[in-house]
Amino acid sequence: MKILFLVYHGFSDYSGISKKIHYQVKGLRENGHDVRLCYYAFSPEGHRCRYIDGQVIQDYGKGRLAAVRQRIDYRCVYDYCLREGIAFVYARSFHNANPFLIRFFRRLRSKGIVAVTEIPTYPYDSEYTHDYGWSVRLGVFINKQYRQQLAQTMSAIVTFSDEQEIFGQQTIRISNGVDMDSTPLHPAFPQLSNPLHLIGVAEVHYWHGFDRLIAGLGAYYQQPSKVKRDVIFHIVGGVDETYMIGNSKQIGFQTLIDRYDLKDKVIFHGALFGAELDDVFNQCQFAIGSLGRHRSGITRIKTLKNREYATRGIPFIYSEQDEDFDHQSYVLKAPADESPINICDIIDFVDSQSWNPTVIRHSVDHLSWKVQMQKVVESVFPTHQLKE
Repeated sequence: MKILFLVYHGFSDYSGISKKIHYQVKGLRENGHDVRLCYYAFSPEGHRCRYIDGQVIQDYGKGRLAAVRQRIDYRCVYDYCLREGIAFVYARSFHNANPFLIRFFRRLRSKGIVAVTEIPTYPYDSEYTHDYGWSVRLGVFINKQYRQQLAQTMSAIVTFSDEQEIFGQQTIRISNGVDMDSTPLHPAFPQLSNPLHLIGVAEVHYWHGFDRLIAGLGAYYQQPSKVKRDVIFHIVGGVDETYMIGNSKQIGFQTLIDRYDLKDKVIFHGALFGAELDDVFNQCQFAIGSLGRHRSGITRIKTLKNREYATRGIPFIYSEQDEDFDHQSYVLKAPADESPINICDIIDFVDSQSWNPTVIRHSVDHLSWKVQMQKVVESVFPTHQLKE
């Protein structure tokens, strides 16, 4: 089957979202589908362009008019779908519903082309706080006005939540997947390692709740004790200044570091990928998932990060409900509240057994992107249709 995978932005070597999209495309191709990846990015000359598999299909030019055109003009994608015989469009929501996008998908449907939209996180309204600029808030407002109509142009909404219906449209419920080929296995763990190194990888937002971990470190180091295990927290990924100084959703990282004198206990690496990321991972014995999803109104979610940690073979902690991991022996659950994380609980958990990275990794074999993406295809196109 010919599939167009449609995203409304470009890619970055440092972005977990970028990696995920490429893994999804790979998963579809591993199932025998002919997949074309359509995305928007800047050309080397600074032009705003829409690409398919590296080839420009529309050059919108430069300036404000070009910025507007790329948001409303999808004729190049429509023409490509008809010309190339695309049967299925898999779109990844960018919270960008508008009348022009609705018209585009209605035109596809009128030609018999099936479409679904993936909403990576749901619900998401509370993710957009007043800390965002006016342009973002305007986009969010427009999206709210039209997302229900956009959903009706789809055959289904793909979600990683347990919701059976989103914006009045039926859902296809899958898990975030993993790509074994691109994720190195963690080396064997030394017993009772000192210091204990923790790692949290994210393009940091308030719902990651890393402030809870830092506050927990502060409480831990303030406890009177003759012998105290040294614990270091490595944060890998971009951290906006608002999260360092604090905002309406969380205490600032730097505020906590100064309060508890943790300048040598919390290390900010910035965005890393490849060998540099692997080197930091291999130094650590325990990983930190999301600790603040309750802040954005989310109870159940199947996050990509939990699956990446398991694929590497490292035990981890998180606070939401995730049916794929809630009962795994290598997972430590944190309460979904604002309490500081108990560092002694992490130490006891890490020391409780000898962790086998290979065993942890094999527990997510069924979560490969090949399996998860084929679930989407078979939900939209019954198996007998795929064989015809």
